[in-house]
Amino acid sequence: MTTWAPDVLGDGYQQLTIPLGTDPDGEGHVEATLVRYRPDSTVPTRAVLYVHGFTDYFFQRHVAEHFTARGYAFYALDLRKCGRSRRAGQTPHYASDLTLYDAELDEALRLVRDEVGGPVLLTAHSTGGLILPLWLDRLERRPGGSAGAGVAGLILNSPWFDLQGPSLLRSAGTSAAIDALGRASGRTEIPGQKLDTYGASLHIGAHGEWEYDLEWKPLTGFPVRFGWLRAVRRGHARLHRGLDIGVPSLILRSTRSVVASRYNPSVDAADAVLDVDQIARWAGCLGNRTTIVPIDGARHDVFLSTPGPRAAALHEVDLWLGRLDAHHLTDNVTRETEATA
Repeated sequence: MTTWAPDVLGDGYQQLTIPLGTDPDGEGHVEATLVRYRPDSTVPTRAVLYVHGFTDYFFQRHVAEHFTARGYAFYALDLRKCGRSRRAGQTPHYASDLTLYDAELDEALRLVRDEVGGPVLLTAHSTGGLILPLWLDRLERRPGGSAGAGVAGLILNSPWFDLQGPSLLRSAGTSAAIDALGRASGRTEIPGQKLDTYGASLHIGAHGEWEYDLEWKPLTGFPVRFGWLRAVRRGHARLHRGLDIGVPSLILRSTRSVVASRYNPSVDAADAVLDVDQIARWAGCLGNRTTIVPIDGARHDVFLSTPGPRAAALHEVDLWLGRLDAHHLTDNVTRETEATA
């Protein structure tokens, strides 16, 4: 029996702990946290499941409310060692292999499907936008594939498809060095971090409009460690070889990136974290039907952009959801026709 408890986001929000057993990375017992938005007793027959990025957790009430208004039950997953799920003594967001997240993703999908009965639309931001396609590619290889597991489609918000910065950082030699350091010194912090440029653009206590827990999402971000970066680079390499996620996808990103050592107004109208050209370059690696929409003036998290780009991004989501419904309707008619032929 599942027991939902009140969530920190307040009225209508509840959370459920997902036990995951002993941490393969040696940091004790690990758990994930499933959050749901249930403003009334109505339970729609389809759902959205949202996954956050690095130095992040789910707090975007407006996203939950947007999907709920369009007839979806809304759920979000705080991954192990992230946000609501991090326990004392655990390294924030640390995982030595991205496949470890399969455990909570499988269980979250099962729980959501048990509650709504119908299809589940997945959506993810940044590092979550790498984790989910890799998981879906593995899910597609199981009997029935992604669609058979109840997945209807995928929306990615500025997915992390490659390293940002000079091409030297993506060279074979650099990748080999990261791989070696990640194996030998996994929890060693990578130097040269602690910039608050992006965080300051978001948080209401600095230059932004969003209120969130700075213990769970600090302005300077959590330290990036060699073992975690090794896992991410292995994920990038797998993505670049081409995936088959089995369902249609929508990719949203900003039209440009900006590099800044401190906050300035340009950070409010560009991606200050990732290289949008790298997102564009690798977007075709997901397989199936892929729609790519640049949002002019968007931030790294397009759903946390200033009001104009944010509204444009949500409008693109709505347009795509209409096409997704039409796509599935066509598929159903085709299957019925084949069955009676």
